[in-house]
Amino acid sequence: KVAPEMRERVLRVCQELGYVPNHAASALASSRSRIVVALIPSLSNVVFVDILAGIKEVLDRHGYHMLIGVTGYGPDEEEGLLRKYLQHSPDGLILSGIDHSPSVWELLRARGLPTVHTIETLDGGEHMSVGFSQFNSGYAAGRHLVERGCRRIGIVGAQLDPRSLRRCEGCRQALRDAGLYDAALEIMTPEKSSIGLGASLLQDLHAAHPDCDAVFFCNDDLAQGALLEALRRGVKVPEQIAVLGFNDLPGSDCTVPRLSSIRTPREAIGRRAAEQLLALIAGKEVRDSALDMGFELMAREST
Repeated sequence: KVAPEMRERVLRVCQELGYVPNHAASALASSRSRIVVALIPSLSNVVFVDILAGIKEVLDRHGYHMLIGVTGYGPDEEEGLLRKYLQHSPDGLILSGIDHSPSVWELLRARGLPTVHTIETLDGGEHMSVGFSQFNSGYAAGRHLVERGCRRIGIVGAQLDPRSLRRCEGCRQALRDAGLYDAALEIMTPEKSSIGLGASLLQDLHAAHPDCDAVFFCNDDLAQGALLEALRRGVKVPEQIAVLGFNDLPGSDCTVPRLSSIRTPREAIGRRAAEQLLALIAGKEVRDSALDMGFELMAREST
């Protein structure tokens, strides 16, 4: 709103003085903090880092800033972080998953801030969500192994957060529907998902059940470790055992053999969640309260 010459003079003086605008004063004057809080379970899990990248891309374009909180998969930690970040008067919230403690749900209702849940979808209602069906994607994984002619199919899960459990249940149901489910071929551990753990778990499963001819792993890092262990043990994939992962993480299309996986649209989920949230903040009507972004079966050489 000023002449270009005046603008240049002001900016030059700001630079000389090291002036930084007072964000709190600006938020007070405009009734908007232009801050969005995003809570994720882990920064070491590329799934959530990709979602954050999508969120940031949209927020940057619209002049919003993001505060990131890491819950460590703990409901109490999530509530503590939420209460702490609410002190910054954010304009909106982006939360991971749909499994929150009763206290968090009550806090969300009481504050009434625009909120979008990611990575899974809620069944409509007042809560906004952008994600996909963990159960259906797990079912697709199990069905794929059945259609490949596998008959002794194992299920390996780690971390055991609600999303991992739901995708394992989906695979389990697919095997039940085919009359092939065997609980003895399951390994479930609360240990953190990793390549090393995947190698160890395949070794345990193969030692106990050498007739196991396929395994669904609840995350790609486990499956990548299983491929390495199979190579070390001289077990041919997929001739002797098929290996299927989840999330289609970086490197899965470069393993030997290339890993089959369920691809999840993580950055797209982040972008759409941010777009939905900004629309809510602006008071616009958002039609899709539960936006299913889908998933894709990447059938490669390991199955």
